[in-house]
Amino acid sequence: MQTKQTTNEGLKRAYTVTITAAELTAKIDAEIKRIAPQVQMPGFRPGKVPANLVKKMHGEQIHAQTVNDVIRESVDQLMKEEELRPAMQPSIALGDDYEEGKDAEITVELEVLPQVDAPSTDGLKLEKLVVPVADAQIDEAIQNIAGQNKSYKDAAKTKKAADGNQLIIDFVGKLGDEEFEGGKAEDAALVIGSGTFIPGFEELLVGVKTGDEKTITVTFPKDYQAEHLAGKEATFDVTVKAVKVETDTKIDDEFAKQLGLDSIDKLKEIMKGQLEQQTAGLTRTQMKRSLLDQLAAGHDFDVPSTMVDAEFEQIWQQLQQEASNEENPEEALKQIEDEKDDYRAIAERRVRLGLLLSEIGQANGVEVSQQEMQMLIQQAAQQYREEDRERFLQYVQQEPMAAAQLRAPLYEDKVVDFLFDKADVTEREVTQEELQAAIEAEDDAEAEKAKAAPKKKATAKKPAAKKAPAKKAPAKKAAADDKPAAKKAPAKKAPAKKPAAKPAAAKKAPAKKPAAKKAPAKKAPAKKPAAKKAPAKKAD
Repeated sequence: MQTKQTTNEGLKRAYTVTITAAELTAKIDAEIKRIAPQVQMPGFRPGKVPANLVKKMHGEQIHAQTVNDVIRESVDQLMKEEELRPAMQPSIALGDDYEEGKDAEITVELEVLPQVDAPSTDGLKLEKLVVPVADAQIDEAIQNIAGQNKSYKDAAKTKKAADGNQLIIDFVGKLGDEEFEGGKAEDAALVIGSGTFIPGFEELLVGVKTGDEKTITVTFPKDYQAEHLAGKEATFDVTVKAVKVETDTKIDDEFAKQLGLDSIDKLKEIMKGQLEQQTAGLTRTQMKRSLLDQLAAGHDFDVPSTMVDAEFEQIWQQLQQEASNEENPEEALKQIEDEKDDYRAIAERRVRLGLLLSEIGQANGVEVSQQEMQMLIQQAAQQYREEDRERFLQYVQQEPMAAAQLRAPLYEDKVVDFLFDKADVTEREVTQEELQAAIEAEDDAEAEKAKAAPKKKATAKKPAAKKAPAKKAPAKKAAADDKPAAKKAPAKKAPAKKPAAKPAAAKKAPAKKPAAKKAPAKKAPAKKPAAKKAPAKKAD
């Protein structure tokens, strides 16, 4: 193998690797000799097929596989000999004029990670904004649970259904005179005014009484999930079996027992823990961003453009998706397009911070254990359809970069935890609104600092030189933020979730997206906690 460096500019490297025809022929002959005892051919005893016949039968396949193996081995050898730390997967190409019996010329292009000295971890000072959980918040959370698990009792048979009443109904849906799939249900519970059924369905049942039979006509929304029903007019023959009115839910031990708990005190304890956990996530976000600002303040170095491209692409895709869900998508898309350079600057800042954290972790022995890695892989596999999980697991095993991308966010969090332990931390009590405002202010500050960062000039071309031994390349780091972005390796489908067993008349709730603002993928403010496990009653 002969190697020639063709580019050494900044972080960019390119090489030409020549593998002689004699080397390839020797490896092909060795492979034929290896597999010959396994080949069977009529007229020959097992293992006695001549090598020239094996080559005639399988030569093309053996040649292609051998060339691929030799290219992989040569690139691995190049990385080792030149002590290269690739930022991303190198670009490898076999010359177009290659044919069997000739030398193989391979071009290898890549960007390397910059040499970064691990920053000092001494003198870090952080303020931890703490949100105390008040008794009123706990009571409100429990009231919300009670509101999600309303109780109803039978009303008088003469009671006319109104908003807020629950109906127990049988219905049969028809397109014309034909019943359609999913349009039939018995003993279905429907709360008038809940908006769980398609538009018009609930309103047309206002005023019905127990025992009434009524035929109603409604039109399915144009974006209805069942394509054969979308936009079509349908009739429903409805039988009202009961009209129920809401009863007051008493917050006591009996209510807690309905949720599977021993007492109301135990429910309050759980609610307090959930509320503390929610605000703890926001507190960590605020502390982490303050930490990253301190790290970024004293470091400015070239970062691989391929890593910046990958990070920017993730930011950009998210922004475009959010903008497309705005009330005026065209205006929202134009707004982010006007700020495209600013978002790229943010991507560059995040990559630089990721590399800093990686160096700190390596210098201080921060590691992701094999057990933690296996848990990560299994969790990632659960996002795939069941029939694709095994293929995903094989992919991660065969592609080191895919495994590194899974590992990166956890590794980053472990480095951040290490730095939190080293820092001088002072606590200050604030309200949740003040904490959220602090995070949003840091979002704005990140964008301003990224825009204000001086643009790097291209580094002058340097002659090829042997570098000092380098550390092992760290895993690809993604966004150094509260939500690290890792480029997904395999092309995956959305997990195939089993749909809830709702009648066709039920309306699918639209999935709203947050407004497209700023690049950092902020965590949304904590929502009210859901009930522990499954509440006793089925949601209407």
